[in-house]
Amino acid sequence: MSEVDALVERMREGNRRALSRILTLIENDTPDGRRALAALYPRSGRAHTVGLTGSAGSGKSTLVGALARELRRRGKTLGIVAIDPTSPFSQGALLGDRIRMQDLTSDPQVFLRSMATRGNLGGLAPATAGLVTALDAFGKDVVLVETVGAGQDEVEVAAMADTTVVVLTPGSGDDVQAMKAGIMEIADVLVVNKRDLPNADLLARQLQSIVDAAPGERRTPIVRTSSALGEGIDELADALEAHRDYVSQPAVRERHREAQARHQVLALARQMLLARVVADHSGDGKLEELVARVARREIDPHSAADALIAG
Repeated sequence: MSEVDALVERMREGNRRALSRILTLIENDTPDGRRALAALYPRSGRAHTVGLTGSAGSGKSTLVGALARELRRRGKTLGIVAIDPTSPFSQGALLGDRIRMQDLTSDPQVFLRSMATRGNLGGLAPATAGLVTALDAFGKDVVLVETVGAGQDEVEVAAMADTTVVVLTPGSGDDVQAMKAGIMEIADVLVVNKRDLPNADLLARQLQSIVDAAPGERRTPIVRTSSALGEGIDELADALEAHRDYVSQPAVRERHREAQARHQVLALARQMLLARVVADHSGDGKLEELVARVARREIDPHSAADALIAG
């Protein structure tokens, strides 16, 4: 039995240390990590994956912590993947979510993993889907994924999660941003957090008007919470369970799984092709030559990219 097979076997037996080691292998995109992921993937697909996204300062981390405590009260076992931004200078990250949810780390039925985006756009780290698969295969009932909090471009989480929660706050410009396409369209549940602030009711009414005008029969629920005060968290948990029941319908589940699989395959293919092109030309100077020609306006970026790929 190989070392990876032994790790996978120990993880399946409930060994948290083995799970942590496998998560590290997956996050670092090592060959052993890919082998472990291939072995675990057929055993996944049972957990309810919930993605929480929204602008920085909307209180997502506090909300995730409060929601996790409510789900634990309901007897659910949890995996939590919290994404933090990577510094463009040091390439490091302050994993502040682990600090905010420190009280949850002592619960043996909660596994918290903080990770950095490593420069990836879309609010997630490149290995997020792999970590979710491992936590799912480990037997967690619910996996919560908190995005980095960059703003409206955080739509990647919708292609990975079963239920996407968009967190908005009053008085932060979210009432205007919510009117725009993009992040609003991915919401399965809308949360007006910090409901004790002024204009929270106004924001909720504005969101309700958008929801009422949307096509289709299903109406996105709007939940008002105050994560710091622990208010509305039970209503949010109820909304998540209701949406899980909805996506568990065979026809809906099949469409959703196929859409998830398509996105993941194409996203990984793009990532692998880019890495291959860069590796092929890292030593021959062709990339630097094309970049210099684009900078001098001798050729356009599209022509340079064509030449790089053709080479």
